Amino acid sequence: MSDASNTKLLRAYFEESEAPMFLSGFFQTPPENIHSTEKVEIDIERDDNDIAIAVTDLTSGSRQNETNKYVNKGYTPPIFDEAGTITSYDMIKRMAGQNPFSDPDFAFNATTQSFRVFRKLERKIRRSVELMSSQVFQDGTVTLVDESSNTLYQLDFGMKSTHKITVGTTWAVNGGSGDPLGDVEAAAIVVRRDGKRKPDRLIFGTSAAQRFLANTDVQARLDNRNFQLGQIAPEMRGEGSTFMGRVWIGQYLFEMWMYDGFYKDPATGNHTPYVSDNNVIMTSSGARLDLSYGMVPILVSPEQRAMNFLPPQMNDSSLGLALTTNSWFTPDGKHLMVSASTRPLTIPTAIDTYARITVVA
Repeated sequence: MSDASNTKLLRAYFEESEAPMFLSGFFQTPPENIHSTEKVEIDIERDDNDIAIAVTDLTSGSRQNETNKYVNKGYTPPIFDEAGTITSYDMIKRMAGQNPFSDPDFAFNATTQSFRVFRKLERKIRRSVELMSSQVFQDGTVTLVDESSNTLYQLDFGMKSTHKITVGTTWAVNGGSGDPLGDVEAAAIVVRRDGKRKPDRLIFGTSAAQRFLANTDVQARLDNRNFQLGQIAPEMRGEGSTFMGRVWIGQYLFEMWMYDGFYKDPATGNHTPYVSDNNVIMTSSGARLDLSYGMVPILVSPEQRAMNFLPPQMNDSSLGLALTTNSWFTPDGKHLMVSASTRPLTIPTAIDTYARITVVA
């Protein structure tokens, strides 16, 4: 019951937890990476730093070279299928931000709610893709679990053990011990040798960045007068990433990034960083990494009245996203079901072009 007082309803606030795309942004999704098949395969032809060997006589003929050797690798992507239900009874209630003294518009409320649900589903799937990307960079694997820590999907891409590096001496928090410059240069040499490409990017977990910057040798190398800590990132890669500056280490010029993006672990409920606090990821810009999306088959297209509740576009290779969306009504017309599904996979095609350094011995 209304009383004699007057009330002004301010614009509603909708908290939205972002889905960072920093690590997954390094994976390419050209149109051909969006498919409707059960599996994906890649033919990989490798090369090495061979040199031409002299011949002793022009009549001996040419030395023969082979260019037709390759390996074929096939993968079955995991399945994500998220849904939400919109009930007609709930549409009679005032939605956030609406005038409490206006008659509800059931169809409008349902449309608004369906788009909010789709947005939520999209962000959840994006976070899972970011998690897969982080696992690939740090361990060369993808492991997906449920709320009870049961492993639902596991795939090992075969990252070399020499690219999973633990330092010999801990990078001390106070900078008093450890050799960050030497450890990074040693890792860079391994990546350069195996991946045939110079690494040029360092992505620090929070603690690893603090330990790196505390080191006296690092401070002398950076020269604080020129080091732009907290500079706005020259390229946007999503929530959580901060461009820290550049540093020469040996013959390698590195961009330095700090990444504190996190997700809610389904088993523990804890907020967990995508890049472990004490890890540094070393990557090579331009190295090929693939993000593929498999469509989820639907036998019957949504009927016209249900299509009105679908978002206009959720498949965009330029954004690295491809979802199969669907909506349908229950026979009594009182429940609207909406879903978003996909089969993404982050594939380290050039798997030897990156490494992970754990800075605590």
